[in-house]
Amino acid sequence: MEQPFSLTSELRDNCLVITTSGYVNNVGGEAIAAEFARHFENGTKQVVINLGQSKVVNSVGMSFLIEIIERLQEVEGKLVFTDLDPAVEKMLSIMGLFQYAGKEKTVEDALASLPGGEKPGR
Repeated sequence: MEQPFSLTSELRDNCLVITTSGYVNNVGGEAIAAEFARHFENGTKQVVINLGQSKVVNSVGMSFLIEIIERLQEVEGKLVFTDLDPAVEKMLSIMGLFQYAGKEKTVEDALASLPGGEKPGR
């Protein structure tokens, strides 16, 4: 049975962290894009998307993620994906998205990798 899509978000050190759960299809992709747009319009240019609880991203969901990457590139922003299921990571890699977005194991690693991020031991 397909898990319904949901997301949570928070601002951490001027970075939007979106955590998803469920299938990233047209509904999920649109929800991610809408949450991103709300913060982007207020000047947020660094985004972390935790896909740990999303085991499937279809082509429509992928198109929304690409749109976010394109909008961030226009303002020299950065997107980092975290907690990727191997199948989702493979699809993002095949699509070539890691040329334009980062990937880290955890949200904390992603935050540390961004400009101005907190590095352990600093």
